[in-house]
Amino acid sequence: MRVLAAMSGGVDSAVAAARAVEAGHDVVGVHLALSRMPGTLRTGSRGCCTIEDSRDAWRACDILGIPYYVWDFSERFKEDVVDDFIAEYAAGRTPNPCMRCNERIKFAALLEKALALGFDAVCTGHYAKVVEDGDGNPELHRAADWAKDQSYVLGVLTHEQLRHSLFPLAETPSKAEVRAEAERRGLSVANKPDSHDICFIPDGDTRGWLEERIDMTEGDILDVDGARIGSHPGANAFTVGQRRGLKLGTPAADGKPRFVLEIRPKQNEVVVGPEHLLAIDEMRGIKVSWAGLPIDEVHRGDEFDCMAQVRAHGDPVPARASVESTDGVQHLVVRLVEPMRGVAPGQTVVLYQGTRVLGQATIDSARSALRPEPVAAG
Repeated sequence: MRVLAAMSGGVDSAVAAARAVEAGHDVVGVHLALSRMPGTLRTGSRGCCTIEDSRDAWRACDILGIPYYVWDFSERFKEDVVDDFIAEYAAGRTPNPCMRCNERIKFAALLEKALALGFDAVCTGHYAKVVEDGDGNPELHRAADWAKDQSYVLGVLTHEQLRHSLFPLAETPSKAEVRAEAERRGLSVANKPDSHDICFIPDGDTRGWLEERIDMTEGDILDVDGARIGSHPGANAFTVGQRRGLKLGTPAADGKPRFVLEIRPKQNEVVVGPEHLLAIDEMRGIKVSWAGLPIDEVHRGDEFDCMAQVRAHGDPVPARASVESTDGVQHLVVRLVEPMRGVAPGQTVVLYQGTRVLGQATIDSARSALRPEPVAAG
């Protein structure tokens, strides 16, 4: 196949490209320039997509003997990922920018351009697996190494996108083996630290970054009974489940810490309470998509058993899910067998059956097992 290898500048994408070359594919490497101000180099293991990363990607392609290009996707990245991130926080939701980047940049904009140029597939260093069912339809599954599995952030991929996705690290049993392979191949990124945090906030100070971009005004902090117990500098900088930074001064009656239970951006209010009230037993999701073809229960409108995961490195929990359609728009309803702690509107819920990813939705509201009214952004 003609394969376009997305080269982030890290060890995973370098080894993935190397394996694609070794498999006999006609491979071209491309690094995505996602910022027009990439002057800040990596500090520690934070961030990605910097000038340093571009150089590392070029070195890897040079060793592999494949062409290398840099494509400027900075404008689309700003619109589809950065501006979306700001808008979601402004609306009182907690977004996942890596999910949006995979959905709108790496497997939409990049794949669209790759297909237009005659490539058959896009290759990345994600730890996930695409397998075909008996009829040749692609399914997304967890990687062999569950500790590094990244199928959660790929849960937004569609049937058509999976048909053109190549994940050469799918069966790799550990990240240590990837690094050892990179060392054997003479790739300079063999011992490069993994990137983490949000790539466009390299210092990790999300709150400070948001304060420069969202109009923050002082508002009230309320308890679950609606009584004012403090003030905050701006509701949009908080997220459900947060404990630090409340600065209430007055301890709770039981002496235990209080956590953010709800954010009300329209009223500029933050509701706090005891930790046990973070337990959620039902979620309702919007922007529903299916990773491959939907299972039969979705077509029939039946409830089905699944595992639900709401964080990239969170534990999946047993659930029952169903799809409700209103005016042709799908809404995903997920009822948890056991309550889950700290679910926030704006997060993504990804559904699994065994190792297979069924699909995903953006959480619009969540209902606490102990607070009957739904917790929704707004």
